[in-house]
Amino acid sequence: MNGNIENYKPGEHPDLPPPKNLVGPVAWIRDNLLSSPTNVILTILSVWLLIEVIPPVVEWAFLDAIYTGEDRNECRARGDGACWAFISERFLLFTYGFYPEPERWRVNLSFILLIIAVIPVLYDRVPLRKPGLYFTALFPFIAAYLLVGGDFLGWNLPHVPTEKFGGFMLTLVVGITGIAFSLPLGILLALGRQSRLTIIRVFCVSFIEFIRGVPLITLLFVASTMLSYFLPPGTNFDLLLRVLIMVTLFASGYMAEVIRGGLQAIPKGQTEAADSMGLKYWQSMRLIVLPQALKISIPGIVNTFIGLYKDTTLVIVIGLLDPLGIGRASLSDTKWTGLSNEVYLFVAIFFFISCFAMSRYSLYLERKLETGHKR
Repeated sequence: MNGNIENYKPGEHPDLPPPKNLVGPVAWIRDNLLSSPTNVILTILSVWLLIEVIPPVVEWAFLDAIYTGEDRNECRARGDGACWAFISERFLLFTYGFYPEPERWRVNLSFILLIIAVIPVLYDRVPLRKPGLYFTALFPFIAAYLLVGGDFLGWNLPHVPTEKFGGFMLTLVVGITGIAFSLPLGILLALGRQSRLTIIRVFCVSFIEFIRGVPLITLLFVASTMLSYFLPPGTNFDLLLRVLIMVTLFASGYMAEVIRGGLQAIPKGQTEAADSMGLKYWQSMRLIVLPQALKISIPGIVNTFIGLYKDTTLVIVIGLLDPLGIGRASLSDTKWTGLSNEVYLFVAIFFFISCFAMSRYSLYLERKLETGHKR
């Protein structure tokens, strides 16, 4: 076979690789960084900026850093790099807050169970996925019992007040709770906003517009102070529970608008086809409309999740100590004053890793559900 096209029947010629000058790193650089005079100038400026910034940062954060020490004076005496000894000493405080040390196994177990509960939701090709989804539905109640404790069906765990929650543990509790419950609530609000029933539509529109018109920090202040004025005297409404409710309602308002955009992008013929097949409203929504709308809305949904996750730092204004609150409180210790750069960088790395993981999964899900063209 000499490789000529004539040796193959029409439609049977094998796919040939693209020309070498159109693929590979060199082609990518030419197309993305050097495709025009403007891009050439911006590329040169970006390379110069990276050369100026990255080496000093690496030198300060890693090469000259001090990883062990008793206080900031010892760090400064040993070099001018970052004093990670402060983070090392307070790492458990950053992680667990003020959760009692003998009971921290409950936090660790909750985190392990969280991973087990999330896997069936994120990936559909895992063994025993259906039982795993049942466990996912039960996980919030299991985690609440593990973290707070109490007597349940003869199982008695020591009670831990939510005032002891803090650090990364508090961030995960608030963020994951808001993410998990805001999505279904947002879907119901989006459907209610398009409902033909006037009462439901007016209620959903009013709720969404109110939530989107009020900053989260205001709602948190209402949850922490003003809400007690509307409750019967002597009522003890846990502060963290109030925060979880407000954060969930706030996120659901924004989620509703994201999903409504996806619903409006679905051609009307889809619902008409569902009606012609005899499907009822909830059947057509569950089987036809919502799957397509949610697929379209994936970038907006994940963007809302990321924004909510970062907004958990606002709980510091009502007295709950998230990682930033723990860091600021730790800096008041005279042993470690003046190390705010290390604190903010450490917390920023934690949030970057979490948010980057969510964005990567979003891209994976978009590629997996892509039906517009063959990849």
